[in-house]
Amino acid sequence: MLQGLMMKRPLSIPSILDYAAEVHGASTVVSADPGGQVNVQSYHDTRQRVLRLANALCEIGVTPGDRVATLAWNSHRHLELYYAISGIGAICHTINPRLFIDQIAWIANHAEDSVLFFDTDLADLVLQLKPRLPAGIRLIALCDEAGLPSGLPDGTESYETLVAGQPADFDWPDLPETTASGLCYTSGTTGNPKGALYSHRSTLMHAMSIILGVPKSFGVEQRILPAVPLFHVNAWGLPFSAPLSGSSLIMPGPRLDGPSLFDLMDEQAATIAWGVPTIWTGLIEEMKTRHRKPAKLHSLLIGGSAVSEAQIRTLEDDFGIEVVHGWGMTEMSPVGTATRVNRDQPFTVPVSDKLKQGQRLFGVEMKIVGEDGTEMKSDESEAGELLVRGNTVIADYFRGTEERDRTFDQHGWFRTGDVARISRQGDLTLVDRTKDLIKSGGEWISSIDLENAACTCPGVRQAAAIAIPDETWGERPLLAVVRAPGPGLKAEDVIDHLSNMMAKWQLPDKVLFMDELPMTATGKISKLALREQLARPPGDRPGTS
Repeated sequence: MLQGLMMKRPLSIPSILDYAAEVHGASTVVSADPGGQVNVQSYHDTRQRVLRLANALCEIGVTPGDRVATLAWNSHRHLELYYAISGIGAICHTINPRLFIDQIAWIANHAEDSVLFFDTDLADLVLQLKPRLPAGIRLIALCDEAGLPSGLPDGTESYETLVAGQPADFDWPDLPETTASGLCYTSGTTGNPKGALYSHRSTLMHAMSIILGVPKSFGVEQRILPAVPLFHVNAWGLPFSAPLSGSSLIMPGPRLDGPSLFDLMDEQAATIAWGVPTIWTGLIEEMKTRHRKPAKLHSLLIGGSAVSEAQIRTLEDDFGIEVVHGWGMTEMSPVGTATRVNRDQPFTVPVSDKLKQGQRLFGVEMKIVGEDGTEMKSDESEAGELLVRGNTVIADYFRGTEERDRTFDQHGWFRTGDVARISRQGDLTLVDRTKDLIKSGGEWISSIDLENAACTCPGVRQAAAIAIPDETWGERPLLAVVRAPGPGLKAEDVIDHLSNMMAKWQLPDKVLFMDELPMTATGKISKLALREQLARPPGDRPGTS
């Protein structure tokens, strides 16, 4: 076969920042620290600091292939680590500080981390972790010398002291594009967490596909606030797509409550924000209190779990904020699909279509299969397990697992564990997680459909549906509800509302009111924890009625 006569330069993560500093050098990284102080620096200045950090990492002995861990929120320093670590050929291992301490210790040892960078408000956590971390690990606090908390383990250094005096000049090594660059572990809802090991190539491909798939989020006129944390699958790719496109970044730190987000968005003229539905619940409540939206905010990308019709209608109809629905997984880098919206004509996509997870991004292939593995039709008439493959999808977990046959089919497609439909136009609709479907009398009930319907009921703030055993039907749905502020909502109010939207056999047998729903470390409702809570005797269940 005749080969093309073109140069072949490897795709590399530091080339993004080199490009951003040269072409979009005036675009900024805004960073709010835990105390609310704001730092602003340009992409040009960010690159200078990254080059100094790269020299510092080499000086302390970080070598290609080493895993360098972070326990940190969204900040300019964390962003700098993304580029410096991967740029020298090491691996940026982001760890979720909201995980249980046992999980964090297991992850750090499985990865064999050699250095840990951490935010100072997590110092107590690091102190507890230190005896359980890999032997000889180096600890560096993300602060200056004056900001080092007392009581830290001997030898803990400050980030600013580490980079001070280092030259702002560094020759990036010519790495093969398949070189590992980032490591992110799944939250481990079943068994131990599993590591997705990204490469420079997969990261660049993902960054470019996001810009193509969600074009309204990007460009020099956009100011993006990642409410999704940098420790959660690379903040859905924004640390790479934003500089590549010239979009400014607004890093909110750990303060993701409604008032803090509103103030930062308003003061920093955020135009776009990305995050999970639970984050936007708090922002919506704050907007209702203030009777307005943040001044420049025009759209939100919502993913991580299914967005409800009620949330979409409130954002779009009441506040003029356009919703883009996305879907993905840690194993997919993570974004796989997104709603296609018109850049020049907002709100032209019907809400019914936005309840779907959108169309695939370039480079992601999808199919649905039956229980026997046979591919099913893409006409929305059939639901089956969703399988994916592509340049941004893992080929295996870091250090492998014994579950490969359950994780991939015989042709190498990744089994997502989601049940879905795909339309002729390529729109993905998630029906449920395979483990969350409710099978009642031989018929399947979608917990997602039930939850979305419940969230349209006045007085419902959040809802989660799970299966409970039933002698007659095998399983029946139970609906856990968190009330919104206002008059006391009753179970019969919820059932009456649902009876106008769903068949009688799909209605929950019981509505249980809770003060709050258990959440995963990534801001999703934890069905696993909810099942465990409701398995206890009624008197031992926290905050139920």
